[in-house]
Amino acid sequence: MPETSHALNFRKSSYSGGQTQDCVEVADAPGMSAVRDTKHREEGHLPFPSTEWAAFLSTLAR
Repeated sequence: MPETSHALNFRKSSYSGGQTQDCVEVADAPGMSAVRDTKHREEGHLPFPSTEWAAFLSTLAR
């Protein structure tokens, strides 16, 4: 798992729909992206290398 010393600035994912509170937040840092559950921010985040995150988003777009 990638580590970062950068501050992560999370934003609501564009893949989270409408006005729902059930959403995912995403933060980008050099060489990685991090994902967390909006309702459980205190649980931390999952970091992914940028290449893996891009592949995941590409699969969703299909």
